[in-house]
Amino acid sequence: MYKVKDANTVFLYGFRTQFGGGKSSGFGLVYDTVNDAKRFEPKYRLIRQGLVEKVETSRKQIKEAKNRAKKVRGVGRRIARHKAAKANK
Repeated sequence: MYKVKDANTVFLYGFRTQFGGGKSSGFGLVYDTVNDAKRFEPKYRLIRQGLVEKVETSRKQIKEAKNRAKKVRGVGRRIARHKAAKANK
């Protein structure tokens, strides 16, 4: 249907199968260049396509970041921002 120079400029997603099988429908986006695709596509779709490497973080790092975020949630956020501003002076 469309002629493209690079297959990496075509992004297909959101496919759903029809009840009974035999038919699927979804969405597709075709970009002019790979750079345009990198500019507009969400990161997870670029990773799926193989254009960007996924950043692997350890389980411990994820948990530590979560616990730090818990401390600065809500009212603590204002205090943390104030402390960070003081540290930068």
